[in-house]
Amino acid sequence: MTDTHYRQVWDRRSADDLAALEAVDNSGSETVARATGAHTAKLVAAALDLRPQDDLLELGCGAARIGRELIDRCGHWTGVDISPNMIRVAGRRLEGHDKVRLEVLERTSLSMLDDESLDKAYSVAVLCHMDKEDLFLYLRELARVLRPGGLAYLETWNLADPVGWYRWMYEVEFWNRADHSERKDVARNQFCVTDEFRLYAERAGLDVLVVFDDSPWLQMIVGKGLDATRRDAERRRLAESRSKIAYTPLFGELFLEAIRVIYGDRHPKQALALLDDLAPGLEVELYRTLIEGLWEQDPDRYGPAPEG
Repeated sequence: MTDTHYRQVWDRRSADDLAALEAVDNSGSETVARATGAHTAKLVAAALDLRPQDDLLELGCGAARIGRELIDRCGHWTGVDISPNMIRVAGRRLEGHDKVRLEVLERTSLSMLDDESLDKAYSVAVLCHMDKEDLFLYLRELARVLRPGGLAYLETWNLADPVGWYRWMYEVEFWNRADHSERKDVARNQFCVTDEFRLYAERAGLDVLVVFDDSPWLQMIVGKGLDATRRDAERRRLAESRSKIAYTPLFGELFLEAIRVIYGDRHPKQALALLDDLAPGLEVELYRTLIEGLWEQDPDRYGPAPEG
């Protein structure tokens, strides 16, 4: 039977700790989750100009893959998720850390958080799994809970990017083969273009500072209640920090290789051979870790992974 609620989907996909890590970004091991989590955490910290005193929110925290890497860089971290299973996994992975609050979401609401109670917020690989009505409602909630002068980093799929379009076509073909008497997957991947994503944020009451859109993802940094001087200063800061925040064309190309492995169009051995032909770098090594992890977690599909 088709899941009809977001909670059903993500609870089913997070029955245990390993399943939860795999569900959030295909991390089949703690090693992969920590590598991808640390990479994204650096990006988020740069986008938000994260400070040690900041009260920070993650919308859709999942298994705390990113939050675990940011807790020691802020004053207090709050993680919220629609799935009680995900929150339990996050709690286990965050044992021993203080300055942490975990909450299960009800409806499309941050009702457990007070008005203007947070300095910064972020959401990665979450808004892309929602109907557009829910995406907008969460943006409106972020506008409510951020303090004046607060910032948020938000991501979703970029339909206008060639790799983004390629990824969307998997959704099209999956639905084309599906039983049309049942509802589409409630948590399927959904996509935006720049003007649409920007419009949702503006109409939700947020100041759009920049949208980086030269990759399969739209990366939007927004503020709340910024005066003209602060808005200009933040835009200058983000322009200067672009190399620390915006995904590169190479990152998008490597992501495409990972997609092909995940969907069975490419064997991990082929993807790793492609990486071997590239100059060493952080992005190459990150995807090497991810693709090796994909191979190791599914030897029945790919055959035994190489030793070492």
